[in-house]
Amino acid sequence: MSDQVQNEMIAAAGQVAEDTIDNTAIQENQAESIENPTGMECPDSARQEEAPDLEQPKSMDDVITRLQDILEDPTNSPRQELDMLKQSFYRFLKTEQEKSYQDFIQAGGVAGEYSPVPNPVEEQYKKLMNIIREKRAAAQEALEAFRKENYARKLQILDKLKTLIEKANTGAASYNEFRDLLQEWKDIKEIPADKANELWKSFQQYAEQFYDIQKINAEFREYDFKKNLESKIKLCEQAESLANQEDIVSAFHQLQKMHQEYREIGPVAKDLREEIWNRFKAASTIINRRHQQHFDELKQKEQENLEQKTALCEAVESIDCTTLTKYQDWNDKTQEIIALQEKWKSIGRTSQKTNSRIFERFRAACDKFFTGKAEFFKQAKDDMGQNLEKKLKLCEQVEALKGSTEWKATAEKIAELRQEWKNIGPVAKKYSASIWKRFNDACDVFFENRNSTLSSQRTEESSNLKAKKEILEKLSNYDPSTLSETDVEEIQELISEWNSIGHVPFKHKDSIIKEFRRLTDILSSTVNLRDTNRRGGQRRQASETPLEKLSRQYEALKNEIQTYENNLGFLSTSSKSGNKLVNSIQEKINRLKEEAADLLNQIKSLGSEESGE
Repeated sequence: MSDQVQNEMIAAAGQVAEDTIDNTAIQENQAESIENPTGMECPDSARQEEAPDLEQPKSMDDVITRLQDILEDPTNSPRQELDMLKQSFYRFLKTEQEKSYQDFIQAGGVAGEYSPVPNPVEEQYKKLMNIIREKRAAAQEALEAFRKENYARKLQILDKLKTLIEKANTGAASYNEFRDLLQEWKDIKEIPADKANELWKSFQQYAEQFYDIQKINAEFREYDFKKNLESKIKLCEQAESLANQEDIVSAFHQLQKMHQEYREIGPVAKDLREEIWNRFKAASTIINRRHQQHFDELKQKEQENLEQKTALCEAVESIDCTTLTKYQDWNDKTQEIIALQEKWKSIGRTSQKTNSRIFERFRAACDKFFTGKAEFFKQAKDDMGQNLEKKLKLCEQVEALKGSTEWKATAEKIAELRQEWKNIGPVAKKYSASIWKRFNDACDVFFENRNSTLSSQRTEESSNLKAKKEILEKLSNYDPSTLSETDVEEIQELISEWNSIGHVPFKHKDSIIKEFRRLTDILSSTVNLRDTNRRGGQRRQASETPLEKLSRQYEALKNEIQTYENNLGFLSTSSKSGNKLVNSIQEKINRLKEEAADLLNQIKSLGSEESGE
């Protein structure tokens, strides 16, 4: 055999070395994952990201159901799923315990006395998880033993290759023997990872030595190259079809197996080696780029989720519990917290590095709020007891006043008690309605008595108003320029009748007095009627003394003051308009009292002069 043919045979045997994948050209960031001659599972760097595709359980029962399914074949479930199920179970358990704690606090319990009730589902969870771990550990132990056994078998194959090379030196070696050993080597997949490269280098070295020694004719070599080319073309087609798969993670894992098959296929003709390798590498590059893009997008999404969850943490942490001083304040904020928690659930996971940490931050902020709420409600419960005692005392006070007939003073006192009632905080809900009814009923008794007593007075005032309006109508019919003696007498009688009529409704008093004075002033321009008017209907003689005049004016002021004070008892200070009216009337009463006091001083002084004192 010529040196050229022998060199080609050596090169063909060295195809194993050529098939050692140039992972930098395929995918810079996944070199370790691709160069995996043992056929073992993909490294964690490629597997860890599969967790987001797992179906998330919705309850502790879902976790138990899934663990029962996994128990049938524990080795067929990725470690990430077991971690996810563990986190989910204890998150549900924590939520249930927190709800139990809040119910305990709402029911009046003391935080320090709370003791969570063991959940029987947790014991079932632990039992299932322990069985699964034991079975997985046993399976892993069996796998390691299997790998060691395969390692020993490959060492035996290397010994056989060494022997075959020695036979080749004597010309007694069979190429079929070599192919059988090569196939046996390829059939052995699982071996310890730390032994893979060492074994492969030894096998490659022996194979090259065999081809260096063994004389294979060109026809057989070309047939072998043809079969290898067909196998590699098939792998290229399969790799190219992976570009159409939606699940890029699955496609990437399939590609790893294809690379393992590609390297185990023997060499092809020298002039086709680069072409077929470039085709397979090009298909691999497409998958690797999509795979890298997938995890770049996943990383970006996880970062966005982290930012959203950080904002939720800050929103809860920014709540100043010291500003929440009322039940409604806490209830409103509680609804806000619940809304934030629901929004949290709608946001996806963050990176594995930050997911637990950001959740603990959010939960700590929520726990702080609900702890503050529990303390507030506990204090509020104590305050409500004191408020109940205060309101009971107010009930007793208003019940003592309900029979009073001092309408004005009592109405003012009840108004004060009502304001004091408003200033007192709430009482327990079970007492709220009954204590208010007791207080309000006592108030109603007083005002019903007052209204019943004064209703007849209001009826009489309406009749008085009607009578005075009739007198005003008659007075308006006189012409001051043509008054006869008879007219003067009639006018004096009308004035006398006016003064004999009692009070009118308070809201009409000023207007009707004003009109009466206007008409009598007009008529007085012809006849002196003003004195008649002020004497209460009796004719005044020109001989009326100053003392009598002052006394008459003083009595008129006293009557007017009494009228205002009586009407003041009808008013309520429950509205702003009422307050303004009460203040206005009180000011008028004060002014009239000042005028009356001044008149009284004049009367006393004049009386002393007339008596000669």
